[in-house]
Amino acid sequence: MTESGGSDSPLSELSRRYGDSVELLADSGAVLTYRIAAELIVADTRYAILQTKKMQRDDEIEVFKVVSNSDGELELESVADEEEWELVAEAFDDMQFGSDERP
Repeated sequence: MTESGGSDSPLSELSRRYGDSVELLADSGAVLTYRIAAELIVADTRYAILQTKKMQRDDEIEVFKVVSNSDGELELESVADEEEWELVAEAFDDMQFGSDERP
């Protein structure tokens, strides 16, 4: 099942905690600002769809897994598995454009 974050939804937790954007450290050491485009659950796992301004212009997304650390704080983990990434990206597209199929 896929869900998007509404104002009363636990899926909007990132937005409630951080606002409309988050800053992440890139491998190069640069700090990148990402807009939180969506939060969703796919196959019982929580994900965030993020976009930099350039990614928005190019209609690209980045998929991150949302996990809680031992202190209960939310952390974002890169999704390295290509199949998992595609499954979540497809769920995001379905959420945006509507579809009867759910991953």
